[in-house]
Amino acid sequence: MTVGAVRIDGDSLLLPGGVQVRFVRTLRLPEKGTHALPPGLGHFPLRRVEDYPDTAPQQWLARGGIMLPVYLREAMWLSFAGTAEPGALQVGVGKVCAVSGKPWSGRLSRDPQNYLVLPRQPWLDGINSGKGTVRQFVAVPLGMGATVEGQVTGEETWGGLQLQSFPLTGAALAAWREEQRREAERRAAMPPPPQPGGGYGYGYGGPVPAAPAMGAAPFGRPGGAPRARAAMGLGVGGSMRQEVYKDDRSASDWAGEPSGRVFVHLVTPPEWRRITGEEPPPSPVDRAAYTRAGLPWFDYYDAEGEDLAPSETLGAVLPAGEWLGDDHAPWQEPSPHQVKPLGDAPGKPVTDGDW
Repeated sequence: MTVGAVRIDGDSLLLPGGVQVRFVRTLRLPEKGTHALPPGLGHFPLRRVEDYPDTAPQQWLARGGIMLPVYLREAMWLSFAGTAEPGALQVGVGKVCAVSGKPWSGRLSRDPQNYLVLPRQPWLDGINSGKGTVRQFVAVPLGMGATVEGQVTGEETWGGLQLQSFPLTGAALAAWREEQRREAERRAAMPPPPQPGGGYGYGYGGPVPAAPAMGAAPFGRPGGAPRARAAMGLGVGGSMRQEVYKDDRSASDWAGEPSGRVFVHLVTPPEWRRITGEEPPPSPVDRAAYTRAGLPWFDYYDAEGEDLAPSETLGAVLPAGEWLGDDHAPWQEPSPHQVKPLGDAPGKPVTDGDW
């Protein structure tokens, strides 16, 4: 399949049409209860598979794409900050749709919806398995049946993550850009609101918080199992409050063909060293220590966004602890003041392969 070029820019993945994805390290949630959004602890490094023809597995080279190092039972979330124009993004976990639970498809579907609407969806922390909640992405080895792929399909063939983006049609994009231009003019014409003590604020809508530093917040925000093979897949961990937003556009606004796609291989730290010759990032910080330090967790709310119904298929996926054993790490619930409300390229192309 031939689509537009996908590129790596630092730790960001750039898909044609302006979609930008970062893979964010985070704290693994307890598998019981429903929790606030965990923090970002830095981005996973990304490398093109084709740059390692002598050390990467032949199957990976055939599929093309990128790879990133992840520890057994480490959690991650996907950030879409930097996506400036509307895009529809499909997210697969072992070629099972993380939104609908249906098999991977080369086409957008509305019933059930099998894609995210960007930039309205600022991030995705897990599979769409509950009403107003998702279950956290957690790395697990292939071959145990713990992956979403294994539980939904009964096989573990693919592993990793799959991403595919669809742009707006030319007419719909032109209409959106014109709407944005008019909105910018309207905002520029409005006087800034007065602030207490005199003076003026930062413009229309009041002060705009700066994006938090790397590893501080979600915004654009090791275990005892047998030794894993080089490739890993995604299972699920704890539940958190997060909506997956329903598309309110007409289906005809989206292009019929994808503009770009990429296979994301998940590799164990020892294999990352062997393949790339680089050291992987250190194991993530203990979540109890993070909470004891008074650092923030997060809650996100979009008053105008409509949550998709949960997928019954994904709702039946069991957490990684069912295969890897109970999580005995201590848990300290964050206090209310620690939960912060959040409101409303360069490089060579990544080669796509056969998957």
